Amino acid sequence: MRTFDSILPYLRKSYGRIIGGIIMLILVDVIQLIMPKVMQYAIDSLQARTIDQKGLFWVAMLIVAGALSMMALRYFWRILIIGNSHKIERQLRQDFYDHLMSLSQNFFNKSKIGDLMAYATNDLNAVRMLFGMGLIAAMDIVLMTLASFSFMGTINWKLTVLAVLPMPLLPLAMGTFGKKMHVAFRKVQASFASMSGAIQESISGIRVVKAFAQEEAELAKVDDVSMNFVKRNISLARITGIFHPFMNFVINISVIITLFFGGRAAIRGEITIGEFIAFFQYLGMLVWPMMAIGWLVDMYQRGTASLQRLNDIFVLKPEITDANADQSITEIQGAIEFKNLSFRYDESLPWVLKDISAGIDSGQTLAIVGPTGCGKTTLIELIARIYEPPEGSILIDGIPVDRIPLQTLRQEIVLVPQDIFLFSESLADNIRLADVNASMEQVYEAARIAQVYDEIMDFEHQFDTVVGERGVTLSGGQKQRVAIARALLTDPKVLILDDALSAVDTKTERYILESLIEARKNKTTIIIAHRISAIQHADKIMVLGQGDLLEKGNHESLMAQKGLYYDLFEKQRIRARLEGEEG
Repeated sequence: MRTFDSILPYLRKSYGRIIGGIIMLILVDVIQLIMPKVMQYAIDSLQARTIDQKGLFWVAMLIVAGALSMMALRYFWRILIIGNSHKIERQLRQDFYDHLMSLSQNFFNKSKIGDLMAYATNDLNAVRMLFGMGLIAAMDIVLMTLASFSFMGTINWKLTVLAVLPMPLLPLAMGTFGKKMHVAFRKVQASFASMSGAIQESISGIRVVKAFAQEEAELAKVDDVSMNFVKRNISLARITGIFHPFMNFVINISVIITLFFGGRAAIRGEITIGEFIAFFQYLGMLVWPMMAIGWLVDMYQRGTASLQRLNDIFVLKPEITDANADQSITEIQGAIEFKNLSFRYDESLPWVLKDISAGIDSGQTLAIVGPTGCGKTTLIELIARIYEPPEGSILIDGIPVDRIPLQTLRQEIVLVPQDIFLFSESLADNIRLADVNASMEQVYEAARIAQVYDEIMDFEHQFDTVVGERGVTLSGGQKQRVAIARALLTDPKVLILDDALSAVDTKTERYILESLIEARKNKTTIIIAHRISAIQHADKIMVLGQGDLLEKGNHESLMAQKGLYYDLFEKQRIRARLEGEEG
């Protein structure tokens, strides 16, 4: 993708506003260019005594009218051009976020939050500046420079040639410093992303930091990335610190030349005093465009560097799409079948699941058990197509999972993960996340099934209690139960609990599962659990071991086999008895 390809659609949509703003800007410049001629006329007329008080009054009124017109026109071009740049930034940010939401889990596994935050803040701000003030600077540079030179030439072409002699140094400077600024700014943006990520990670993990007394270590880490950010900015400042003063130096040389040779021409009578003052005013008008060249180069390098960074994200395609989906499928019943399912996250990595074949009918409860790292979570994530399973290896209602639209899968299958995330909002809003129109009675009922209703009612603000960042004010068990209530409120055809009751006690876990199974009659439920006592009443149980399906059946048949399931059950039963005796 070429640098500007991603921004062109936004510019086309706002074509009218941009053209309108440019017209206003041109009118301002035209009025501004006329003013020195008005001053020249007034001064030369006064010197020649060819103007009276009435004439001076109308000249003054013309200058006032010009100033008021420029003020009004400047207001409108700012609204049109600067306002439009903010609209482009907002729409670009929205599309960037939408694109992120379309990307697969693998992208987020490899990306840092700080990097993504830098894209959504600093990079978009640099793009806004390029197509706001950058566009204005570009127009002023072209129009004011050419027009000022033309007017100066009509006054005295020799003086104009002398005044512009230093100007060729400007493009030379731009060529020398432009590329360096571009590279330096990309490094600044990258270091900003690293710093943002380090700070965000440190704050998010503050409990762990304090628990292990790692405050000094975290402070040192943040200090290191902050210092790197400072160094990158200083490197950029060294370049711009030479570039901008050099631009001013060139302009000042032109001013000195004009003052000396123009003053001498006025003394000799080669030009009038009015022409000398007008010439100086036109030269003064060149100061902004000449300085703006440096500013524009800076903004251009920053803006294009940021656009390139954004393009690196926009060119990414989601790994999981609806390419093979039948859009007429809008609901499922919940029968699930695994057919010789083997999976690994990358060709260079070992197999996580190996030749899994099993299935459950719609409305049944499936439990999945096995040691840590045996592939349980991967298996259920493949059902929901969080990762892409091999073609034909997972069927839902007899249909390959990739034939079912993603929207249908997301609506009909709800996964409660191990790592619970709650938003810094009220408990009611967290539970209503997937159904904002749900009534409070529905929220209460979901909380009752999840066995968290009574505890919430004990809070001072009950369901209006704001839980803090990631639910920090709640215990682990409370967070898990709120997440289960959130899932129950959507009443999905398939509910998957990925060890989502690990933080509650055995008694509460049993109550929750009994209530849940009763409430979800005729709907499919999949439970991953470490405590076998909690899932022994499941219709079917799968026992995994290092990616292999070792056993399958119900509790009674698996106990009769006296395999891994039997061993796990007996160990947990003995442990529970010993803990009971100790208690």
